[in-house]
Amino acid sequence: MEAMTEEQPNVSAEGIVGLDEPKKMTREDWRKKKELEEQRKLGNAPAEVDEEGKDINPHIPQYISSVPWYIDPSKRPTLKHQRPQDEEEAYYSTVGEWYKRGVQESAVSTKFRKGACENCGAVTHKKKDCLERPRRVGARFTGNGIAPDEHSQVLLDLDYDGKRDRWNGYDPEDHHRIVEEYAKVDLAKRTLKAQKLQDELASGKLDQEREHDSEDEDEDKYADDIDMPGQNFDSKRRITVRNLRIREDTAKYLRNLDPNSAYYDPKTRAMRENPYSNTGMNPDEVGYAGDNFARYSGATINMAQTQLFAWEAYERGSEVHLQADPTKLELLHRSFKVKKEDFKEKQRDGILEKYGGEEHLDAPPRELLLAQTEDYVEYSRHGAVLKGLEKAVARSKYEEDVLLNNHSCIWGSFWTDGYWGYKCCHSMVKQSYCTGESGIGISNSECVPFEEGLMELQEEEEPKTLLEMHRDKMMKEKKKKKKNKKNKKHDSDSSDSEDEEKKKEKLKKALEAEDKRVKQIDAIMQVEERKRPYNSLGEVKAPTEEEMEAFRMKRCRADDPMASFLGQ
Repeated sequence: MEAMTEEQPNVSAEGIVGLDEPKKMTREDWRKKKELEEQRKLGNAPAEVDEEGKDINPHIPQYISSVPWYIDPSKRPTLKHQRPQDEEEAYYSTVGEWYKRGVQESAVSTKFRKGACENCGAVTHKKKDCLERPRRVGARFTGNGIAPDEHSQVLLDLDYDGKRDRWNGYDPEDHHRIVEEYAKVDLAKRTLKAQKLQDELASGKLDQEREHDSEDEDEDKYADDIDMPGQNFDSKRRITVRNLRIREDTAKYLRNLDPNSAYYDPKTRAMRENPYSNTGMNPDEVGYAGDNFARYSGATINMAQTQLFAWEAYERGSEVHLQADPTKLELLHRSFKVKKEDFKEKQRDGILEKYGGEEHLDAPPRELLLAQTEDYVEYSRHGAVLKGLEKAVARSKYEEDVLLNNHSCIWGSFWTDGYWGYKCCHSMVKQSYCTGESGIGISNSECVPFEEGLMELQEEEEPKTLLEMHRDKMMKEKKKKKKNKKNKKHDSDSSDSEDEEKKKEKLKKALEAEDKRVKQIDAIMQVEERKRPYNSLGEVKAPTEEEMEAFRMKRCRADDPMASFLGQ
């Protein structure tokens, strides 16, 4: 209630609260307030401080930071109401609090202890707090019937992390006791060793091997203190672990920040190409020129050649190995090189003695003989051609300007009415023989077609009268009626069989077409992807019933138990 009365503003003697509304700000004060807020947001003015001395973020809205006038108009802006409240915050047990250990409930003392209960003799409480029946003569004077000590365990209230902490309740003094025990054992070993060494020196029987063993023990003991950049020595397994890179080195991907430079693989941490290749710097001058430069420089190539020679020699029966017998392999490789060079020289000399022509081998090149050349090529510092002739780029993979069958022009040099042909003879037939100017004249002349000539002959015949035309018409109708009657009799019997035969023939053709299509698809799939022909140029039609039936019959189903026997 006292806290509530303190927070209530302007309480009069009659118990009426005086809620004075804030006075209206003038236009000048309002403008100054807005300018100060803008300066605080820009960082030019110091931030506003709350009642606890903490800065208030100027970007926080006013309705969050300011206290309403009807609660306490005298209070300054604050963020205390946004922080966790002390009365609502849950308190948990600290790290040092834990249950009592080593309590023996059955242990009972036989003598009265100073400071214990005078009635029952327990140390955990006093006489006024004792819950036992008051004795006529207390345990302080008799020393008999001393009650066991009462221990009430602490009720711990742990938070989420405290319940799952594997080191909760751990006593660091336990570890100190272990360290002290091992230190005592080590000290005892040293004293025994020193005493034993003095006895051996006194007797004159010093064992040299034991001295070497002690040196090895000391080496193992202080091996973990080795501090080398990029290495870690494990004394238990006696191995040296090499880290991926020394932390002081510059990372490969920071050598050249150009995105078009050498590719860096983050998974393997490899950069095979030279990161300085586009800068024009010499690979010998830079500190790092790519993994390939280090891989193919120094004695790496010689090592690879030696390993290859060892494999080839082992296949031919020589028992050599690069790791087992490196000296033997190196001597054998040198002798092989010398013999190989001698054999090449003998072979060359034998060919020159038999056929001659040694003067042509010793002749200088043609450019040095003539002291000039017709080809002028100017290169840049990076090797690109600035002026001069480069190697001609092939325009097409097909042969061009190939004339066949006496034609003077290629196929496709002439076009008319939607058809291609030869310009020299205006022939529209490919692979035809050239007819020259006569072919052009024939194609340009207006020739009367054969069918039109027949029509002219028919028109020259004598015209028939109307009576003759009527008779001919009646005779044709009678013949059609007779044929229809005969066909109706036969159609009723043979229509079903003919339809079945036609369907079988169509299905047979569709099956053959499906086999061809499957073979064509298999052939296309075997061709490289870039050399496959285009599929969109073919004519697309809706499949017929026979084609759909053939597709269903030829389709291979994965769930068919006999699918594996279809290809046999």
